[in-house]
Amino acid sequence: MKRSGKVYVQNVFCGLVYENEEGYFFQYDENYLKSAQSKAVSLTLPLSEKPYHSRTLFPFFDGLIPEGWLLELAEKNWKLNYRDRMGLLLACCKDCIGAVSVERNEEL
Repeated sequence: MKRSGKVYVQNVFCGLVYENEEGYFFQYDENYLKSAQSKAVSLTLPLSEKPYHSRTLFPFFDGLIPEGWLLELAEKNWKLNYRDRMGLLLACCKDCIGAVSVERNEEL
């Protein structure tokens, strides 16, 4: 695992998004799946015990990354390239508007 982020739905930990040499992955936490209040992070990533895999960052997570002047600000402050979508997701999406947030996983 190169980099990963903890994903939260309404401030409740629901799973991990991570990248490695094979691409990007998202996996729901098994305790979250057992909860009666569990909700999917998006319609494109329904609740599942199996991890999701993609060669590119999942469109749902990519959509959380800011655009325009806010993206430019993030690129300058954190010295990130706009093509480093995972880096931008981990740097910018801790306090997203909406129900889902992502924070860098420091437990590697």
